[in-house]
Amino acid sequence: MFTGLIREVARVKSFVGSRLSIQAKHKAKLGDSIAINGACLTVVKVLDDGFCVELSPESQKLLAIQNYKDEVHIEPAMMMGDRFEGHIVQGHIDAIGEIKEIKNNGNSFDVFISVDKKFIPYIVPKGSITIDGVSLTVNDVKDDTFRLTIIPHTMKETLFRNYKKSSKVNVETDMFARYVSHIINHQSKSNLSWDDVEAITAQY
Repeated sequence: MFTGLIREVARVKSFVGSRLSIQAKHKAKLGDSIAINGACLTVVKVLDDGFCVELSPESQKLLAIQNYKDEVHIEPAMMMGDRFEGHIVQGHIDAIGEIKEIKNNGNSFDVFISVDKKFIPYIVPKGSITIDGVSLTVNDVKDDTFRLTIIPHTMKETLFRNYKKSSKVNVETDMFARYVSHIINHQSKSNLSWDDVEAITAQY
């Protein structure tokens, strides 16, 4: 589990075949889960100045792979007892989004991102979303586009500073929106009542 709060903007040393080598201040351990641009990946080798992870062909097909060069966002998985901020992020990328426009409002930036229409039901106005690993709040949702408002600090301290029109990004929609949609869509098939749902969620 992650929070969508970027620990570090790290540097890509190399990306050959399926192996991505990262130079980072974070001291990873073998087997650690680390979100890189929002995608949960496993550390397979520890380096003196960083670590290596593997990206399967399936992962490479589903990610905005062109962003896995130069610099990347990294966030280690949460540990028991960590302070919880941001929102619950699984590190499972749902879609590749495309930035349609970045509008400078002076004291903030409006970022408009398009996704395949089938993912729009999981993107909720005033709800949470993760873009390349960054936890953000959705402001508006249209047929195939949503709008985020980003403060100057976030723009400066994340890779949003490098993004422009047509940039591709990893999108993870809100976990709870996905779960609710799945339950509603399958309720008639499973005969699962909302009392059943409440009883199940009460166990966690």
